[in-house]
Amino acid sequence: MRINREIKAASVRVIDMEGKQLGVISLTDALAEAAKASLDLVEVSPTAVPPVCRIMDYGKYRYQQSKKVQVSKKSQTVIQVKEIRIRPKTEAHDLEVKIKHVIKFLEQHNKVKISMMFRGREIAYTDIGRKIMENIKNTLGDGCVIDQQPKLEGRSMVMILSPKK
Repeated sequence: MRINREIKAASVRVIDMEGKQLGVISLTDALAEAAKASLDLVEVSPTAVPPVCRIMDYGKYRYQQSKKVQVSKKSQTVIQVKEIRIRPKTEAHDLEVKIKHVIKFLEQHNKVKISMMFRGREIAYTDIGRKIMENIKNTLGDGCVIDQQPKLEGRSMVMILSPKK
């Protein structure tokens, strides 16, 4: 027989395995009831006056809780942020290939961060980069939601896209 927490009170409110209240009884009587049922006495509410204890199979309870956690983890979806890097001098065909990658990522329900890197004196031609970003946005059309419009951050221009729900 296990006790989940050390129970310090002389009397406790006991709930049996069917959920019926046995009432407020002494700790030794509660332990005897649990032993008679060959189950555990588990303190469920230590702050109540008197503390509330339940007669249950504690190992089975912990197993059921771990299964609930596994099921909730299985049903949740993890959204990743995929990044595509381009430059202002990226050719048209290469840009089409990158756009196909963006579409594939969006179909997999991932967010996409499109980064345009400016090197050296290319930073003076941010308008070219903005035109390329607008071209990408127009090519994708209604297939995605734009979370962040093209924005210059240091030497790179960033646009974030997410899949349509």
